[in-house]
Amino acid sequence: MKEKSIELLNKAVGDELAAVHQYMYFHFRCDDMGYDLLAGLFKRTAIEEMLHIENLADRILFLKGEVELKASVEVKKLHEVKEMLMMGRKMEEESARDYNLWANECAQNADSASKKIFEALVADEERHFDQYDTEMDNLEKFGDKYLALQSIERSKNVQARTAASA
Repeated sequence: MKEKSIELLNKAVGDELAAVHQYMYFHFRCDDMGYDLLAGLFKRTAIEEMLHIENLADRILFLKGEVELKASVEVKKLHEVKEMLMMGRKMEEESARDYNLWANECAQNADSASKKIFEALVADEERHFDQYDTEMDNLEKFGDKYLALQSIERSKNVQARTAASA
């Protein structure tokens, strides 16, 4: 019973760790391109995914298991914002689906605490999906103007900081 929960919790750790790596990569790329809003979104999401790993690890250790810190997939080196957002949406959608299934599996094994963890993760992953979906909508609606506005905003902020320190 607890072995199955530990297995599922560790699968989730691997998925969350892969998400942290992927989203930090996207954060670095967007930051480099001057897209502060998107860079911040990817960074905040990566931090939330780290907190998920912490919750999952706590449960694994409580069940006397070993935490496996192996990312489930390698980072994909995407450079186009649209591809990043599409990948983010897909990752979050798949995680929500998996965590729903795993919550049910934990319930069948009389592990309601792990079930609750997975249910909470579903809510977070659906919120992340919605954030990426909204950004995709903005990108489709406004096109490159949307990204240009983010670059212009960064330039204004840099100039304001430079003027304030002079």
